[in-house]
Amino acid sequence: MPYCQLYYHLVWATKERQPLLAGDREQVVFDFLRAKAIGLGGFVYALNGTEDHVHLVVSIPPRLAVSEFVGQVKGVASARFNKLGSHPLLYWQEEYGAFTFDGKRLPNVIDYVECQKEHHAIRTLIAVLERTDDQPVGFGRVREIPPAYTVDGRDEVWWREMMELE
Repeated sequence: MPYCQLYYHLVWATKERQPLLAGDREQVVFDFLRAKAIGLGGFVYALNGTEDHVHLVVSIPPRLAVSEFVGQVKGVASARFNKLGSHPLLYWQEEYGAFTFDGKRLPNVIDYVECQKEHHAIRTLIAVLERTDDQPVGFGRVREIPPAYTVDGRDEVWWREMMELE
């Protein structure tokens, strides 16, 4: 088994952003999402959201494509939930957002997800972490600036941080 340190922040919404994850429904759906993610070999660090979308911080095994993982987690959770006979039925939008980050930022991303309801209530959202497609988020289209990479010489801070990861 290869050694991998892959962290993802995943976000997806209910179909037509319907508020279907309110009250007791939320925990039932979250339990199905978590169980499937773990069943696929993922490690769930955080799972939360609002009544119309879900955020998941997870490590995905390298044998699975991100799209396969997300598709299975979403599909199984909604199918199991819908078999309970609850109405209205739960369906997801096809789109999702997937973001990678390093271990140093893992605590920050976990905190952001765990505080989702607060962030939405007081509008302290990080727009790029709320994206599920290429449509405008918040006040306008988000276009991330590509990171500046140092290729001429060694970035001493990065080098030191990487050496401390062991």
